[in-house]
Amino acid sequence: MSSEAHDRSRVEVRRSARRSRTVSAYREGDRTVVLIPARMSHAEEQRWVAQMLEKLAAQESRRIPGDEALMARARELSAAYLDARARPSLVRWVTNQNSRWGSCTPSEGTIRLSHRLQGMPEYVLDYVLLHELAHLLVPDHGPAFWALLEAYPRTERARGYLEGVVSAARLPHIPGARNAAPSPAGPDPAASCG
Repeated sequence: MSSEAHDRSRVEVRRSARRSRTVSAYREGDRTVVLIPARMSHAEEQRWVAQMLEKLAAQESRRIPGDEALMARARELSAAYLDARARPSLVRWVTNQNSRWGSCTPSEGTIRLSHRLQGMPEYVLDYVLLHELAHLLVPDHGPAFWALLEAYPRTERARGYLEGVVSAARLPHIPGARNAAPSPAGPDPAASCG
């Protein structure tokens, strides 16, 4: 999924006359936006896009926890918010969940998180993990389930973030659009060079 060809197919280059020397990049939904000075040649643009994709990938790989770290975090969240009652047998990343952020099988105690969560803010990942942990205790989305999540202080914020990601993915993308305004929430300046 993180192949360079895949990354390049979802890159939007935005040129700006106000930008004189710096180049920066950030993730916007499933796209990468690279901001460059308007005066750059096509060859310079290609070189900077490649460099910024590498830089973002390196930053994200440092931030993305492995399956063992996910399991450890799940145990911490269960202890902090569920009185350690939710005890998963396995927590892992999967690449076959494109319509859900996570899923669990209560009878087996397994939790699977969509790879699309990788690189999202830690509080969002924690919320999805806690959501799936709560399903180990209450399989449906009834009042007892939501009562379990009330203890997590960032539930509403994380749900809003995820709803925003879903909504942004539905917005029309105009191929070749340059000088487009950043998203209303503003860019998440994940990488910058200059």
